[in-house]
Amino acid sequence: MNKFEAGKKVTFWRALVQWGFLAWIIAIGIRFGLFVRHFESGGAAPYVSRPPGVEGFLPIGALVSLKHWLVNGFVHDVHPAALVLFLTFLVMSLLAKKSFCSWLCPVGTLSEGAWKLGCRLFGRTFQPWRWLDTLLRSLKYLLLFFFAKIILLDMPARALGAFMDAPYWAVSDVKMLRFFTHMSLTALVVSLVLAGLSLLYQNFWCRYLCPYGALMGLASLLSPFKIRRNPERCTACGACSRACPAWLPVQHKATVRSPECTGCLTCVEACPERALAMAPPAVSTTFPRWVFPVLALSLYGGGVLLGMATGHWETSLTTQHYQQLIPLVPYLGH
Repeated sequence: MNKFEAGKKVTFWRALVQWGFLAWIIAIGIRFGLFVRHFESGGAAPYVSRPPGVEGFLPIGALVSLKHWLVNGFVHDVHPAALVLFLTFLVMSLLAKKSFCSWLCPVGTLSEGAWKLGCRLFGRTFQPWRWLDTLLRSLKYLLLFFFAKIILLDMPARALGAFMDAPYWAVSDVKMLRFFTHMSLTALVVSLVLAGLSLLYQNFWCRYLCPYGALMGLASLLSPFKIRRNPERCTACGACSRACPAWLPVQHKATVRSPECTGCLTCVEACPERALAMAPPAVSTTFPRWVFPVLALSLYGGGVLLGMATGHWETSLTTQHYQQLIPLVPYLGH
């Protein structure tokens, strides 16, 4: 096996991690659905314990929980895992680029799968005009600014406590589940449109609309790990730039600093001369490729274990709380 073929292992392992994590997320969703079904059925359906990992789907609430923690000095105990996961993904970006987006995010995995399917169906994907691409990419940052402003800047301390103690926050995970199980016609149409656009354009949601990814991208600017190019090895073949799913001009950069770089290592794999590496400063491009994904996954596992060890993982809500609240879910927030 030559050095270029050996690099193909990167794609295999990343795909294995991505789809394995997606399968785990689906299993968490099914388990949570069975948990909710027990209470919706008045106890007729079997009881299944609630998986705390479902709180990873509450990023807006996690942002409120973050401000509550900073203002009041303690982690609110209703959905503590939401904050733990939010901080874990943020630390991953600060230390290991946007590794959450390219290695773990289930939406990112589905988005990547969609455009690769589109390539098979249509023989290619498409790119908007450069000016339109730049304009559209600003949307996710505008969405991030909107949520950051109304929560981190405008939301008063009294409102924080009221939100965190409200029934709506207590069953926000159940409402998120109902978004998928009781999808409105509008939500269905929007989802189908986004799915269609994702077939035609690489990572349409992630590139243009995801405020979570925008935050991770800005945080990743501080990451010591970046794609670094060795000009002495580089033959300017352009394989790296053509392979980059974020359409970055990798072959022209000594160091890729863009917040659009997700750390997928696709460009590193595509280089036939091993002139690229995801590495910290002043490190050779022969830096082992396995270090970056191992670091990213270790940060994720470490964050979850730390949340468990410090008692900030399981919700304080009891079965009695859920018995009272879940029948009210259709009426909360209206």
